[in-house]
This record gives sequence, C-alpha cells and structure tokens, in this order.
Amino acid sequence: MNDREIGPELLESWALGYLGRYASSAENLRRILTRRARRYSPEAAHRAAGLIEAIVTRYRESGLLDDAAYAAARAASLQRRGDSLKAIRARLAAKGIAGEVAAEAISGLRDGATDPDLVAACAFARRRRLGPFRRGAADRRRELAAFARAGFGRRIAEAVLACTDSAAIEALALGGRC
Repeated sequence: MNDREIGPELLESWALGYLGRYASSAENLRRILTRRARRYSPEAAHRAAGLIEAIVTRYRESGLLDDAAYAAARAASLQRRGDSLKAIRARLAAKGIAGEVAAEAISGLRDGATDPDLVAACAFARRRRLGPFRRGAADRRRELAAFARAGFGRRIAEAVLACTDSAAIEALALGGRC
C-alpha cells in the first residue's frame, strides 16, 4: 500500500484511462475511482472524495459523461444480445443510472420495435440455442424456465418456442407471426 496523497493528476489519469477503454455512467465512474483510491491508500481515499466528485462534475458538464446517451446505447446493446426489458432495467440500475433516465432509454427501445421484449427473446433463443435453434430433443418445461429466468413472460416464450425454424423467428421478430 501507498501512504502518498492521491492528487488530482493521478485521479484524472485513472479516470481518463478508464473512459478510454469503457463507456461509463457518472455514478459508475465515481465508484471505479473510489475503489481504485481505496486500493491505493485507504486513508487518502476518504480525502480524495471531493476531488473525485469534482472530476465527475467537470466531465458531466463537458459532455464526456452523459448518462442518457450511455443508457440508450447500453439498452440497445443489451436488447440485441437478448436481454429482457426487466434485465436491461436492472443492469442500468446496477451501473448507477437513475430510474427516469433508464425508463427513457427503454421507451426508446419501444419506439424502434413493435415489441422489444419479443425481439430480445428471439435473440435470446438464438444465443441459448432454444426453440428452433436447439440441437437435441425438446424439453419444453426447461426452455420455458430459461425464458422465465431471463425475465421474459410466458406469452413471449411460447410464441418463440412455437416457431419451427430460424426464418419463422426472423418473421416473428419483425412483427409477424410464426
């Protein structure tokens, strides 16, 4: 451990290094810097809290940190990956995104697709090899349970599992029927 003080230059270096590699919300950057300062020097971390807050505030004002843009991009990415709207909301909350900002990002998903949960469920089935993407024998209860654990409703899970091939899944994702 280091007993040296944590100065603004060091915090700035840590913050820019992190933001150079990852997109982040303001609260997440605050957590990252605080955790890193604690590892560097537990005593000095408490004194660095004001500096961390100043950096986060300055980055917000300059536009380097934009929670709304981060939430919208992260929500779209998670939907393409196959996460349900419930899971997306939970992941955004875990990154420190305020409820109203997360709700706005999720409503943005609803504008783009007929049913964003249905589109995500199709991607989830492909990624987890469920429904028409399965390789072995079907175990309907097990597949329904996988959809439920991922946050999808029964109606959506049954619609995806009713599809017979990948073309039917594509049609379902575009708003049609299997």
